[in-house]
Amino acid sequence: MKDVPRTRSLPALLLTALVLVLTTLYAPGASADTSVSTIAQALRKSPVYVDPAARDQLSAADADTLATRIKDADKPLFIAVLPAGYPTTDLFADLRSATGVTGLYGIRLGDRFDARADSSVMSATARQNLVGSVQGEDAKAQLTDFTDRALANMGGHAPSSWGGSADGGGASATALITTAAVLVAAGGGAYALVRRNRRRREEEQRAALDRLRVVVDEDITAFGEELDRLDFHPSEAGADDTMRADYERALDAYETAKQRMAAARKPEDVRSVTEAVEDGRFSLAQLAARREGRPLPERRPPCFFDPRHGPSVTDATWTPPGGAPREVPVCAADATRLADGRDPVIREVDTDYGRRPYWDAGPAYGPWAGGYFGGGLLPGLLVGTLLGSAMATPTYAADYGTGYGDFGAGGYEGGDVSGTDFDPGDFSGGFGDGGGFDGGGGGGDFGGGF
Repeated sequence: MKDVPRTRSLPALLLTALVLVLTTLYAPGASADTSVSTIAQALRKSPVYVDPAARDQLSAADADTLATRIKDADKPLFIAVLPAGYPTTDLFADLRSATGVTGLYGIRLGDRFDARADSSVMSATARQNLVGSVQGEDAKAQLTDFTDRALANMGGHAPSSWGGSADGGGASATALITTAAVLVAAGGGAYALVRRNRRRREEEQRAALDRLRVVVDEDITAFGEELDRLDFHPSEAGADDTMRADYERALDAYETAKQRMAAARKPEDVRSVTEAVEDGRFSLAQLAARREGRPLPERRPPCFFDPRHGPSVTDATWTPPGGAPREVPVCAADATRLADGRDPVIREVDTDYGRRPYWDAGPAYGPWAGGYFGGGLLPGLLVGTLLGSAMATPTYAADYGTGYGDFGAGGYEGGDVSGTDFDPGDFSGGFGDGGGFDGGGGGGDFGGGF
């Protein structure tokens, strides 16, 4: 009998085609064909997207861990891991527009990393410093560090399309009954514990305020000495109404600071005191410029190294010991010192371990610094410092009544916000232009070119 050629069945042909498709999709060298709309659709469902051609960068298990952490924190943080050859032109702006959700977007592209954010979620300065702090790390470490620091520094809330925490499910009726019984039985002990903890917290707050009072009194005294040195008389020759108004605002700020400090009962009350001192110093700077016929100064935060130096005049790159570079506002004298390779004049305060820079002196100095460095600036300045780490914890918020969000790190917007509030300026610039640093690679390793 003559052999008859055997024809493959339809299921066999479909299986062969499926194998070819999967081989193409999961091959390590697959080309970056994923569209921005596909990435955006995935990010609306989960905060972490790993391109099929970049799965050697981040495993599925590590991606799930990051996604769970972000969902549990209820923050609009989006992370995409893409292959090195993915097109970068308008990548951030297009992705933000396609996703349509206000948030912070971080992209690992090959061995490079950058991020953009809506200003309502994180300020440009905080974002730049955050990106710079994670350069040079492998994918898993970099994305983990970026996630942890971003969640501590950003505002906003997660979109409801993520479905909340990965845990899901509710408690059983039996579990609820058991829990209720335990709570009733332990009610008396719990109440005593709450009272004891409240007394302990009040004692700690009083001790922190006493330590802060020394530093704030130094600030107020220094401000009063500046008023005296100015030696302005409202009736002097050449004085006009604008000068007199500046002087009056400075005097009012001085009195307000003294009154608020006298009335302070908790460490967080100190923030309004340093806000008044900062306002008064700016009024003095305006008055001095008018008297000398100079252009009026720009409203800037005070010198980061010591607010007593007065309003800053520029930003300079500074690297704390063991930390990452960041841009900080500096006075003219400290700008010159840094440019000459010398150390700035740093504000030190008393601690149990001797004199330390204020950012390494403990959590009580958060409200003090917040009064000087509001508007979203503080989180970026303090990334990687003792004070920055302390302020990111729930304990800090409970004890001192404030956290990064209270310093303007971002409003509580974001999440389920459509593109109607999208400011393209927040996402402008090419990939690699948002970190503020070259990532230590030099030669355009991370900056420019895209």
